[in-house]
Amino acid sequence: MATANLSANSRAESGKGAARKLRQTGAVPGVIYGHGREPQSLAINTRDLEKLLSTVSAGSTVIELTVDGKTARTLIREVQRHPFKRHVVHIDFQELVAGERVAVNVPLRFIGTAEGVKTGGGILEEVVHLIHLKVDPSNIPEHIDIDVTPLTIGHSLHIRDLTLPEGVTVLDDANATIVVVSAPKTVVEETPAAAAEVTAEPELIRKPKAEGEEETK
Repeated sequence: MATANLSANSRAESGKGAARKLRQTGAVPGVIYGHGREPQSLAINTRDLEKLLSTVSAGSTVIELTVDGKTARTLIREVQRHPFKRHVVHIDFQELVAGERVAVNVPLRFIGTAEGVKTGGGILEEVVHLIHLKVDPSNIPEHIDIDVTPLTIGHSLHIRDLTLPEGVTVLDDANATIVVVSAPKTVVEETPAAAAEVTAEPELIRKPKAEGEEETK
């Protein structure tokens, strides 16, 4: 289980106007909510938050969030970014409760070189990069490793083929394809005859002259 630390301050004001003013001071508005607690508005230092998001997998990392001196174990549930500038404009945290399983998105990590790629020139196509799991917060895996070495051309792996830690439930379709090795793409070469047809000059068709009509220049 991956963990990280972050500090925040509670804030009383809410609404778009208050959030805009907060961002102007170098902070990001946020909220923490969870089982049995009222949603609490937060202010998080922008630099600290951006640094955190650049180093963790937001959907599966447990954040030890300290608010006004009190620490809670949380998961990041939503990160809202500006549509053009891409900086964070709001963030949601969910407080975790011991023994209460949560749904998380865990990244898949592909290991090895597929046999079909190594010996047959095939193409490894990674169809899925995240898997949706339900798990106890204390057992959230950082990633799920997938060994693609045995895959030959035309073979694939599905959600049902994964080996997962005990106590983990998959929420995705068991028949969904994760990765497949496709045959190499063939290049159709142009034959000399075909090339000649393309480059040959078109035949000039003249209108037949009427009887007695002289040819003009």
